[in-house]
Amino acid sequence: MAALVVRFAKSSGDERLQLKWCAAAAFVLVVVFVASIWANSAVVNVLQSMGFLCLWTATAVAVLKYRLYEIDRVISRTLAYVIVTGLLVGVYAGLVLLATEVLRFRGTVSVAAATLVAAALFSPLRSRVQRAVDRRFNRARYDTDQMVMAFAARLKNAVDLDSVRNDLASVVHQALEPTHFSVWISRRD
Repeated sequence: MAALVVRFAKSSGDERLQLKWCAAAAFVLVVVFVASIWANSAVVNVLQSMGFLCLWTATAVAVLKYRLYEIDRVISRTLAYVIVTGLLVGVYAGLVLLATEVLRFRGTVSVAAATLVAAALFSPLRSRVQRAVDRRFNRARYDTDQMVMAFAARLKNAVDLDSVRNDLASVVHQALEPTHFSVWISRRD
């Protein structure tokens, strides 16, 4: 509770609104549970249901309207890891079955080989699946990443400072759409 109070005191903007929604719902829930001490069982059930409904509604508003904890990123990562886990389990099981049933290898060698193959596939598979998930569900981030990578590739061959500055301004305006943009360059003679 103390950490949330300190976080609320230091917060501003959307983070403060998120915390207000959650704090209001938690307050209602506490009041309902304290009031349920003196009420009969039928009223207690209704009050507790209303309190939990209030908490769920406040959480939904904080998540959906104010992007609580960047939930879209959490969902994207979760989806990617679920897909990668499923694929790796399938590859592992397939390799173990192939080695033991088809090729007739016995012992721990087939299991160890399947484990090594699955471990070697993890990183490239995770990056490809994450790109596919981002491309499908998080289009703005994917487009921005592609824009930044293209800018970095153009920057490697750039020698003219004015063209770099103009290209940087163009990329920043496309990616972030700021209301104001300026570049400060120190000129050394």
